[in-house]
Amino acid sequence: MAPNDRQAQSQWATLDQLATMVAVVDEQGCCVFVNAVLESVIGLSRRMLAHCPLSDWFKEPLALQEALGAVERNEFATRRFETELRRTGVGGAESLHVHVIVSQTEHPYRGLLVEMLEIEQQARQEREERVMGQAQVTKELIRNLAHEIKNPLGGIRGAAQLLAMELPSPELTEYTEVIIHEADRLQTLVDRLLAPHRKPHVVSDVNIHEVCERVRSLVLAEHPKGLKVVRDYDTSLPEFRGDREQLIQAVLNIVHNACQALSERIVQGDGQIVLRTRAARQVTLGKQRYRLALELHIQDNGPGIPEALRERIFYPLVSGREGGSGLGLTLAQTFVQQHQGTIECSSEPGRTDFKIVIPLP
Repeated sequence: MAPNDRQAQSQWATLDQLATMVAVVDEQGCCVFVNAVLESVIGLSRRMLAHCPLSDWFKEPLALQEALGAVERNEFATRRFETELRRTGVGGAESLHVHVIVSQTEHPYRGLLVEMLEIEQQARQEREERVMGQAQVTKELIRNLAHEIKNPLGGIRGAAQLLAMELPSPELTEYTEVIIHEADRLQTLVDRLLAPHRKPHVVSDVNIHEVCERVRSLVLAEHPKGLKVVRDYDTSLPEFRGDREQLIQAVLNIVHNACQALSERIVQGDGQIVLRTRAARQVTLGKQRYRLALELHIQDNGPGIPEALRERIFYPLVSGREGGSGLGLTLAQTFVQQHQGTIECSSEPGRTDFKIVIPLP
C-alpha cells in the first residue's frame, strides 16, 4: 500500500516535523510510513520498518490490533491506551512506556494514524510548559513591582538628603544616612530585577567552551585554593547564534551558587565543580523538536539542595542561604529561555547537577 500521489506524500512529510513518534499503517497494521522520531526511538530505518506490522514492536500487540480494528470499523474516532514499545538496544531489546493514540487519517489517502507519546516525555513537556508559564508571570510581576518601587524610592532618598542638610545635630544625620544607605541597597536590587529586560539581546557566534572557560577563570580567581573545576568537554559541538555575555552570566550565576554550597568543602580542600558539555539528538523543547541540542551540565559535590526548596529554586527572591537575594537562578533561567533553552536541576546529598539545554543549528 504505497502512496502514489504527491498530496499524500506531502501530508505525511509534515509528520517528520512532529516531536512525537508517528506511524501510518494500513488495515492489516503494517507500516506505510514512520516519522524520524519513531525511527530514532526504535533504532531502525523507515525502510526496514516499511510493510512490517507495527504491533511487532509492542509488548502487548493485541492491544494495538484491537484499537486499529475498532477505529477501522468506525466504532471509535480515536482509541487511546498505554503500553510498552520495544526498541533495539545494546545487549538486547529495551522498552519505552508510551501513551498510544490511534485515529484515522484525513483524505486524500486512507490509512490509520498511530501516535505514540513517551510518558516521561509527556510529563517533562508539561513541566516545561508550567515552568515557562510561571517564568512569564514572574517576569511581568517583577517588571511591574520594580517600577512601582523605583519611583517612591527616589523620593525617599531625596527627602532624606534634604532632611540631613536641615538637621542641627550631626548625631541625627546618622538616621538619615541609614535611610539613604537602605534606599541605595533597594535601588541596586531593583536594577538587578530589571537588568534582563533592559539590555538588548546582542547576538553573535558563540562557542560554549569559551563561555565555560571564562566562567572557570573567574571562579578560580575567587577561589584559588580548595576548589577544583574539572573540564569535560565535547569539542565537536558547533558554534551557535546567541548572546555570549548573557550565557556567561547565566553559567556564572549557577557556578557561584555551587561555590556557596561548597564553602565547607572548599575550606577542607576538596570542593569540586564539573563543567560537562554533550550533544543531545532529537530533543523536544517547548513542544518543538530539534535535531541537535547542546547539553551543559554544571555539577558540584556539595550537600545538595534542601528538598523543600527544589521546586522553587528558580522563583525570584527564594534563597537557600541567609543574606542571599534569590535572583541568581532566576536571571540564569531568563537568559537561557531567551535562547529557546531550558534549565533543569537534580540534587541529592553529595551531588547537584544543573543541566542547561540549548538548541543547535
